[in-house]
Amino acid sequence: MSAPYEATSEWAQARDAADPLRDFRNEFLIPPHENGDSHYFCGNSLGLQPRTARDAVNAELDYWGELGVEGHFKGRLPWMDYHEFVRDHLAEIVGAQPDEVVAMNTLGVNLHLMMVSFYRPTPDRHAILVEAGAFPTDRYAVESQIRYHGFSPTLSLIELEGDEPNGTISMAAIERVLAEHGSRIALVLLPGVQYRTGQVFDLKAITELAHKQGCNVGFDLAHAVGNLPLQLHDSGADFAIWCSYKYLNSGPGAVGGAFVHARHARAALPRFAGWWGHDKTTRFQMGPEFEPTAGADGWQLSNPPILALAPLRVSLEIFHRAGMQRLREKSLQLTGYLEWLVQTQLPDVLEVVTPKEPERRGAQLSIRVLGGRAQGRALFEYLIDNGIIGDWREPDVIRISPAPLYNRFADCLAFAQMVRRWKTQT
Repeated sequence: MSAPYEATSEWAQARDAADPLRDFRNEFLIPPHENGDSHYFCGNSLGLQPRTARDAVNAELDYWGELGVEGHFKGRLPWMDYHEFVRDHLAEIVGAQPDEVVAMNTLGVNLHLMMVSFYRPTPDRHAILVEAGAFPTDRYAVESQIRYHGFSPTLSLIELEGDEPNGTISMAAIERVLAEHGSRIALVLLPGVQYRTGQVFDLKAITELAHKQGCNVGFDLAHAVGNLPLQLHDSGADFAIWCSYKYLNSGPGAVGGAFVHARHARAALPRFAGWWGHDKTTRFQMGPEFEPTAGADGWQLSNPPILALAPLRVSLEIFHRAGMQRLREKSLQLTGYLEWLVQTQLPDVLEVVTPKEPERRGAQLSIRVLGGRAQGRALFEYLIDNGIIGDWREPDVIRISPAPLYNRFADCLAFAQMVRRWKTQT
């Protein structure tokens, strides 16, 4: 029986030619390198620019110039309702009802806003559960919220250590910590995809375990949204937050997003209120009493940044046409090929630390460079100099993420060939 993959240009080019999603690559600007395109594997950090993004932003600049304040009510996409123009496709990507999602703020701001509502500590239930090595946005936010409420992170922050090789976390470990500490945990905050290891978490299973212990549940989906098909509504999670500049290709510092489950749509939850979260039908009466819009829109603070939402709108339209299920199918093949290349062509140089089970990972492979940090940095810088764009995580990991909208099998092969060339020169 022949191997499912081959480490040849002919094989990779044939697979790329047969790819039903191949034309989507042409809808993005690929950073150039010398005589051609770079091999860009950094969509998990900053996605590429859709070619239509510039026109979308320029169109709003033109409306601003031509209409002034009337742009809120006139033009093809009036600004008053602009955030609603991304709602349906955003809900489609995260598996939510349209009124459960909103594009607003940035990830860190949205996390704090959600914790105002869903982290309600008491003397008996005041802890927050996060994974050990959580991304600093989450780690800093939860620690500051704990202190804000008068508790100590030493007692109220539970960091779940990995119990599997390479630091990944089993469901059994999550179940154990909830069984042991669930009665004092106010909030479980875990990622959809762990940024360092690339591990995917089972949102529904975690939510069910945590809710049985009386905990609220939120997820940081920064590395999951646009990467994996999600089913947020069905997961039962209380809230989720994400950024849009990674797989959603919306530009540096792009508008983030939030999900609030429908069961909280009209709940009298504490929140930091803002004018734009007020009931749309009475917002301009400028009344003194805050009446939140039902659903996730009720957590908005200010009117949406139109120039920042325009790239998100066009990117979401691309996702809608491609379809998350088709993108996931291609992603499994690309990441599987990349893993195979590492294991069969580069076992003396690299080691994959991301879980080997396809259902436990997304597009990203976190790859440890054998030989320590100095070797790892040397390889990483060599790759960058030669047009292979990934990113580095201390102390010895290179993250390579073939995004199915614009990456190819040929890109994965180019990565492996460049690593081998570096090895022969050292």
